[in-house]
Amino acid sequence: MTVTLEVAEGVGTLRLDRPPMNALDIATQDRLKELAEEATRRDDVRAVVIYGGERVFAAGADIKEMQEMDYAAMVQRSRALQDAFTAVARIPKPVVAAVTGYALGGGCELALCADYRIAADNAKLGQPEILLGLIPGAGGTQRLPRLVGPSKAKDLIFTGRQVKADEALAIGLVDRVVPAAEVYEQAHAWAARLAQGPAIALRAAKESVDTGLEADIDTGLAVERNWFAGLFATEDRERGMRSFVEEGPGKAKFL
Repeated sequence: MTVTLEVAEGVGTLRLDRPPMNALDIATQDRLKELAEEATRRDDVRAVVIYGGERVFAAGADIKEMQEMDYAAMVQRSRALQDAFTAVARIPKPVVAAVTGYALGGGCELALCADYRIAADNAKLGQPEILLGLIPGAGGTQRLPRLVGPSKAKDLIFTGRQVKADEALAIGLVDRVVPAAEVYEQAHAWAARLAQGPAIALRAAKESVDTGLEADIDTGLAVERNWFAGLFATEDRERGMRSFVEEGPGKAKFL
């Protein structure tokens, strides 16, 4: 399998495994979508880590496979390509990307689908599609400017240049830089902590933020308002407030 889902202690690890560079060919894209949807459905998955292994996250699309495709073939394929990445972005649970080595092209676009990105100090990220006479096609022109702003996104997309971990941190492309040997451990710890949290409230928070970014503020406030009120019907809300009153803040257990 080119992608696997391993679950332990509430954390599902979506592991890319297509040596040597985790090139995202069609089979890998389809498998990624399948497992992202499985992670969405499974109650024992409460948070997700996306990981490519110790050496590389994903160096992009399979260019040899793509070279054989003409316009008509890509018209047929492009929606499925985007749908695979959107399935990851829409996992209604906290998702962290553990970025080692190269995260280029589709690899960078996959990292953009996470809620949080932890990168190795030797990581390199970028959208080099322009160097092939193309543009990003798996969400890069949309998710990247929403994350780092339009001018920084255009710089990366127009030039195709790679950014090292320190610059990626400075522009907001990643959220934390750690020694390469600690990337997965720290990403798993981030996910494991949230896996202990109130699942429905975390889902509500993620949907409210993501929907609000795509809508006007009144629509976003309506989504927030509905989720906020709805959470008063949950056992987690009752447990959290009771714990706060009886024990003080931060001591509630939600599992």
